[in-house]
Amino acid sequence: MKQRSVVEKLVGRAASDGDGVKLTRIFGGQGPERFDPFLMLDEFGSDAAVDYVGGFPSHPHRGFETVTYMLEGRMLHEDHLGNRGLLEPGGVQWMTAGRGIIHSEMPQQDSGLMRGFQLWINLPAAEKMQPARYTDLPAAQFQTHDLPGGGTVKVIAGRFAVAGKTMEGPIQGRSTQPLYLDLQLPAGQQLALPMDEHLNALVYVYEGAVSVADERSDTLLEEKQLGRLGEGQTVMLNAGNQGVRLLLLAGKPIGEPIVQYGPFVMNKREEIEQALHDFRAGRLAS
Repeated sequence: MKQRSVVEKLVGRAASDGDGVKLTRIFGGQGPERFDPFLMLDEFGSDAAVDYVGGFPSHPHRGFETVTYMLEGRMLHEDHLGNRGLLEPGGVQWMTAGRGIIHSEMPQQDSGLMRGFQLWINLPAAEKMQPARYTDLPAAQFQTHDLPGGGTVKVIAGRFAVAGKTMEGPIQGRSTQPLYLDLQLPAGQQLALPMDEHLNALVYVYEGAVSVADERSDTLLEEKQLGRLGEGQTVMLNAGNQGVRLLLLAGKPIGEPIVQYGPFVMNKREEIEQALHDFRAGRLAS
């Protein structure tokens, strides 16, 4: 089977969002089509309260899904639908903004480490105006599986098989078929992951280093680097001499125009203008 190679390597850049929350923006903004169906990936992580205590006060979304995955710290989600969820270490919040949602995500601590990720996943045109929904997934709803030869994998969304064992996460049935894995490999460990060839795939290293190998060469990805992978049926990973912790993301491309204005992601400029009009008129989330 053909091994996927790294066709683009990106380095996360310092950014801020919400009320001054400092974060690393891995990708997002320019040229979103090449990450289809993904729109943005942020990593936030600091033990200085000034970097995160302002949180993300009430703000709107329309046209896509947000996935917040906490490694450390506590953050409270509240939205106009009455949903309330406390994100704690190992927990995930999966929110489908659909036609519109207004929510906040506020830290529930004023000291200590706050660390995690937020991923944005696009929705096809036919699903952008669906009713909003929110799923709160505490750490206990996820299984961490041992991998052959060493290491572990936590499956947040989708399903995959390795060494004859099928593993799946609690999020299933999305039209973009998202696969979201949190992998930890010890030093020198090699892992071959089967990958549906119709999915776009990304690898993001958040600790250590890993080489992604194809039939001709290896590409090294170090901490805070993302590799966008090419076509193939296998992802071959070789952990560095300090081991590696990484996210592997894959999804079915939508193949539609992407027009984004801040927290609104639609297919046409006119739809963005309508979203702005609806928000200003208090009808975005009605």
